Amino acid sequence: YGVYVYPNSFFRYEGEWKGGKKHGRGKLLFKDGGYYEGEFTDGEITGEGCRIWASSGNTYSGQFVLGEPQGRGVMTYRAGGCYEGELSHGVREGYGRLVDRDGQAYWGWFHDNQRHGQGHMVFRNGDEYEGDWVRDQRQGHGVLCCADGSTYEGQWHGDVFSGLGRMTLCSGAVYHGMWINGHPAAQARRIVILGPEVMDVAQGSSFDLNVQLQQDSGEVAESEDGRVLKISAGVRYVQLAAYSEVSFFKVDKDNPETFQTPFGFECIAYPLWSPKSGALEPRAALESARGDPLLPRGDREPAAASDTSRGQRDIPGG
Repeated sequence: YGVYVYPNSFFRYEGEWKGGKKHGRGKLLFKDGGYYEGEFTDGEITGEGCRIWASSGNTYSGQFVLGEPQGRGVMTYRAGGCYEGELSHGVREGYGRLVDRDGQAYWGWFHDNQRHGQGHMVFRNGDEYEGDWVRDQRQGHGVLCCADGSTYEGQWHGDVFSGLGRMTLCSGAVYHGMWINGHPAAQARRIVILGPEVMDVAQGSSFDLNVQLQQDSGEVAESEDGRVLKISAGVRYVQLAAYSEVSFFKVDKDNPETFQTPFGFECIAYPLWSPKSGALEPRAALESARGDPLLPRGDREPAAASDTSRGQRDIPGG
């Protein structure tokens, strides 16, 4: 055991020696306040030890080879966060776990200090991604689970959706197709009701509506499914003379329920539901273009003609 002061007074060594070389346990101190404490082999920093850098404030505890962190260890950053895993020549290389100062965590493979290969990431907003990484960006195939319940599974490029992928929104709507720079390539832009412009409907009877999602070009948006539609039915409100015997259907004359259409017309709600034995019974079922019945559940106000979409999200349909 001995103390050695270098001709360059920046360094000072205290520890074990063998054959005139630093060998065994020791501590190498630097004039700026940093130091290394741990194992030495044949005069070199090699083995298990701890290194503190005064300039950056970072600390490393783990394996060293020829003075550099190499092998397995834990790097703690003064700015916040830490890395635990494999290193080579002082940088992250191999498998490890990185937590940044914002609390975001990554488990997976690294190359040249960057996320590269297979990995799992938990973001600050609660989103989680598992899949391929290339140079710190999501690229290849991966699955994103958003905090709101939406999911995306498919191809990535440059950290955005790119290529073939499937997005399932928390509302139940699904898009399965090509993506370009994070946006659907063939997204539906409008909803079209097919069939005659005028339909004869008897109060209390069922009727069918065929609805189609279309792109701007008018082509069918085959890539989308699962949208929940809100259907409102009503008769345009007209103030009739007191002596008139014309009646569309029975309504509460003192307080008729009305709603505004997108075109600004005031309408009296058409009663798609009617009370029976104290419960509400569906009198009209909306059927999708595929023929799957969407049977809404839950109580309704007897005169509420709109909002047949509530309670449908867990029911499959077109």
